[in-house]
Formats: sequence, C-alpha cells, structure tokens
Amino acid sequence: MEIPEEAATAGDSVVDFSHLSLSTFSVDSISDERKRDTRQLYLNYNRLGSLPSSVSLFCNLEFLDISNNGLSAICEGVTRLARLKTLIAKNNRLDEFSLPKDFGSLQLEVLNFSGNRFLEIPLQCMKLLRLQSLSLGGNRLTSIPAEIENLTSLELLYLGGNFITAIPPEVANLPWLSYLVLCDNRIQSVPLQLTRLHSLRSLSLHNNLLTYLPREILGLVHLQELSLRGNPLVVRFVKEMTYDPPSLLELAGRTVKSRNIPYYPSELPSNLLHYLDLACKCPNAKCAGVYFDSCVRQIKFVDFCGKYRLPLMHYLCSPECTSPCSSNPQSDAESEDESSVPAYRLQRVLLG
Repeated sequence: MEIPEEAATAGDSVVDFSHLSLSTFSVDSISDERKRDTRQLYLNYNRLGSLPSSVSLFCNLEFLDISNNGLSAICEGVTRLARLKTLIAKNNRLDEFSLPKDFGSLQLEVLNFSGNRFLEIPLQCMKLLRLQSLSLGGNRLTSIPAEIENLTSLELLYLGGNFITAIPPEVANLPWLSYLVLCDNRIQSVPLQLTRLHSLRSLSLHNNLLTYLPREILGLVHLQELSLRGNPLVVRFVKEMTYDPPSLLELAGRTVKSRNIPYYPSELPSNLLHYLDLACKCPNAKCAGVYFDSCVRQIKFVDFCGKYRLPLMHYLCSPECTSPCSSNPQSDAESEDESSVPAYRLQRVLLG
C-alpha cells in the first residue's frame, strides 16, 4: 500500500505511520534529510508481518513503536540504530527466536515486549546493560533467568500475566529496581533475598499462589505499595510448626555461639569455622539462642497501618520460642512485631 504523504508530517523529528493498515513499509517517499532528522517513528496499529531493514536508514532514531502489528521477527537492521533508546513492540507474534543475534548491542533504556509469544526471556535482552524498563507481560514465560542480575540499571520490571512459578534470588541484585510487577502468575513464595532491593517502592504480587510472606519483607524500607489480592493468604491466625531435631553438630554449634565460647581459626578445621559463621540469631527478642539448619517455621500475622494483617514466615530456634497457643489472634509475641512496624513503612497494602 502506498503511504500517504501527509502521514509523515507530524513534526520535524516525528514520523507517524500508525493506524494506516499498512502491510508493507517503504521509505522511498521520505527524503534522506527527513530520515536523518527523525527521532521518533510510529508504525503501530498496522498489519506488518515483518520489519524491513530499511528502518536502519533512520540513523538518528531514538524512539520506535511497532506495536499492534503481526510481526513475527525483528530485522537485523534495528541493531544499526545506535541511538535507539526506546523500543515498543507489544501485541505482536514475537517469540525468543524473533530477535536478531546482535540485539543485545543496542543502547536501549526502555523495552516493551508485552502481549507476544515468548516462552522465555531472550538472552539477548540480558545484554542490554543500559535498560531501565523491561516489560514482558502477557506472554508465556515460565521462569526468570538468573542473568536478569546483569541489568543493573533496571528500575521497572513488568512480568505480569505469565506462568512464572518462582522468583530467582538474582532479582535482588538489581540495585535501582523500584517497581516489580509479578501479578497474575503462579508464584508460591517470595525469596528472602528480596530484602536487598533497597530502592523498591512497589511490589505487585496479586493473583498468585502465595500463602505467606517472609518476615524479612519488613526490611523493604522504601516499599509504598504491596498488592496481594487474589492469593490464598491465610485470613485468620494460623500456627504452623515443623521441627526437625537438631543434629549433634548443630547442638555443639549452638552451645559455642549462645555461650560465647572462645575459639581460634588455628584450632578448628575450615569447614567447622564456616559452619559457625552460618549461625542465625533467633528473632524472638526474649531468646538469646541461635540456629543453623534446624528451626521452627511459624506463620505469624503482622499488622500494617492498623488495617491489614499479613501472614509472615518466622524462623525460630526451638518450639519453646513460640508463644503459647491462644484463641486470641493478638498474642503478646505478635503484638511486639506489630508495634515495631511504623505506619509510614507501607502506605498501601492491597488485599481485596
């Protein structure tokens, strides 16, 4: 189809060919000067099945929107767009085999592949070291690759509406991550390492399979919004205890640590020194004990903002550290936890 001349007159730096039902894209009618001056190119809402390499002729392009077409592949020419910062390619037919080999060489800051057919996040995307925003919502992802930790500039990660079952601990290695969207997946637990996301402001986990949260989530000091609706979170006070008797090694280690028995590196094998370094202090404020491998798992409720009660997983050194069973959900041990959580720490908790 011939492109109407007026379609490219949106502005000196903007070329807009959107909503024209184009099945092919030709740049013959665009002058070389115009191609050089173009910073934004809109090809969204057409019928393109492929993107021609001639797109690389827009040598100074910074923004490219190819959303809502029928694209099954992205041409090699895209990798020659050295100044491209934003690529919006949502609602197409792209999958992990659709990207050119050198896609990771781009200097992208924003990438949106939502609404496509990705079964996994392409490894080329893990090489986009300047990426600040990555969206792959509404695909068919089942996992998040450990290589996600390479994207150290990432501020927003949107993976909602997939089939993801677990959050890899490597996500915690993203120092600037502020918005993490993992809603509408099949996630059953939240890794303890997430407390290292010191910049996190919003965490969307609604419509998953969560039954509790780790107590360490209280360490997310900048978290302002936590969305949990649609999870099988327990709605009444529950005590769940599982306890394996400690081994002789653990009993010995507990004795050394709790009684502050002095020891020197020259006196112990390296494996025992390493083991002693793994001691975890019992979170019960009234207990001075430690634990290593054997501990009690207990679900306790913590009150946020005086309105919402969240089930958090606690790890205690022994059954003696747990509070006596009570029909009153406001037990003494629990109240201590609640009073230690300032209301400003979490502005919005969405459970319903």
